[in-house]
Amino acid sequence: MKANRFNRGAKASRQRGISFIGLVFVAVVLACVGVVVAQVIPTLIEYQAIQKAANKAKEGTTVPEVRAIFDRAQAIDDFKSVSGKDLEIRKEGEKVVVSYAYEREIPLFGPAYLVLKYKGEAR
Repeated sequence: MKANRFNRGAKASRQRGISFIGLVFVAVVLACVGVVVAQVIPTLIEYQAIQKAANKAKEGTTVPEVRAIFDRAQAIDDFKSVSGKDLEIRKEGEKVVVSYAYEREIPLFGPAYLVLKYKGEAR
């Protein structure tokens, strides 16, 4: 007689997978990560807008002109983290270099915060 491949003892020992508690734990972790990522993405978009404004501002020749160009771009893209007065402007040879740095805090829970430090430079 052939051996029964589907006997109960063998089937129970070969079962694999995730338990319900494991599934709930994984879902909670993924939800928490998703919430944090959803709060970080707008700061990245803002950083790109600031970098774009700094690239426009480097076309100016004097410090007040660079700040004015940056402030106009800030008004168009509507970001608040950096303004024209926060820029560090210097010349390297004939090129104007515009640099900036700022921090963003994202509250997580209770006293816990995620601090993002951004800095950039337009040459």
